[in-house]
Amino acid sequence: MSRKRKTYSAEYKAKLVVEVLREERTLNEIASSYEVLPKSLQNWKKQFLENASLAFDKSAVVKEYKEQIETLEREKDATSKKLGEVIVERDFVVGKLKSSVSSKSRKELLETGLEISKNTQLKLLSIPKSSIYYKAVVPFSSDTGTKRYSM
Repeated sequence: MSRKRKTYSAEYKAKLVVEVLREERTLNEIASSYEVLPKSLQNWKKQFLENASLAFDKSAVVKEYKEQIETLEREKDATSKKLGEVIVERDFVVGKLKSSVSSKSRKELLETGLEISKNTQLKLLSIPKSSIYYKAVVPFSSDTGTKRYSM
């Protein structure tokens, strides 16, 4: 049969530690009277003494939390920025897939009002970059015998 783990409030722990620090009774006597393990009391006392300076210097605690909040805000901003980029790219691809891709030329596909670079658009649509910038060459014209370039 398992026993439920006890949790103690900070006020309760502080009360017991102060009683231990008074040294009116031994640590074991205090532990047995409050039904707490002596090792727990030792740990609480150690933690209390290590953080005693915080009772007089609240600015250190506030500074630590402010730094933590600023870090979290920077991470949130970076995540929001990346999410925005992904949403714009998704909207671009979904919009292009809904339109009749086969009936439009590749150059027309890339003419959008979105702020996505040509390289990114080409990558999202799986279109080779050379197909946009390459101009096809007609080998020979039947009437002149010279090469013609289409524009």
